[in-house]
Amino acid sequence: MAGWRRGREAKTTDRAEIAGAAAAEASYLAIHADDDLAEQAERAQPDLTAAAFFDVDNTFMVGASIFHFARGLAARKFFTTGDLVRFAGQQLKFRLLGKENLDDAAEARDQALSFVAGRKVADVVALGEEIYDELVSDKIYQGTRELAQRHLDAGQRVWLVTATPVDFAQIIARRLGLTGALGTVAESVDGVYTGRLVGELLHGRGKSAAVRAIAAREGLDLRRCTAYSDSINDLPMLSAVGTAVAVNPDSDLKDMARRRGWEIKDFRSSAKTAVKIGIPTLLGAGALGGAIAIGISSRRRHALG
Repeated sequence: MAGWRRGREAKTTDRAEIAGAAAAEASYLAIHADDDLAEQAERAQPDLTAAAFFDVDNTFMVGASIFHFARGLAARKFFTTGDLVRFAGQQLKFRLLGKENLDDAAEARDQALSFVAGRKVADVVALGEEIYDELVSDKIYQGTRELAQRHLDAGQRVWLVTATPVDFAQIIARRLGLTGALGTVAESVDGVYTGRLVGELLHGRGKSAAVRAIAAREGLDLRRCTAYSDSINDLPMLSAVGTAVAVNPDSDLKDMARRRGWEIKDFRSSAKTAVKIGIPTLLGAGALGGAIAIGISSRRRHALG
């Protein structure tokens, strides 16, 4: 049994490395394929070996970014609002009971992004732009945005690092004037989504793998880089750089930050705000796989109907 579990964990690590490498490649290609982003990156390179990496959910914005995008897609009939509500309840129960295991992670990985299978990447990205304006733009923490701007003003590059699909994450980065985004990569062929992931969700060790991969591509010295997150799940990424900062931290990360002497920043203005972001926080990385499962069941019902 122990040998089987070690084998499963090794496979998970391999998928995390694949996901990280895919995220870095997608970010690199997006930057160098967009003239505006390339020019922005070139202007911001007096400090060539330092950069900053920001988690998104509850670090850069209130709640889970994929949940907000999923709400927008539900409004556009990708799946129903009822499905979205049931998904939120299921994920809340799942997180509170702590029943995450390797089989659950594998199922989430296999189901992730199936609801966009057969859809054109350009069409989904266009919808993502609309959804950003409607549901995401007003949820950005101004304090975190100012932290990112300090790095940009110092001539350093800034990446978002998130389990959210990279196509959505890049929208957030572009709108905020950041260098780019490292996110979960959805496989596409000839500009059409296949419904499969490259590797797995960009979570935990996948994020640190992505950071290492983009650092290798861009010639960064990780000892001079800074990472920001709210979650203990991002400990691998926070530990991969020279400076780690806990932003709006959960209790475990706050304890870890105090023990390691990391700076702690909290931009949650009140207990009321903290309550508002509670459910999205609990959704976490599981939101991606769960939201997609909704799409699958919705499409099946429509097909059967």
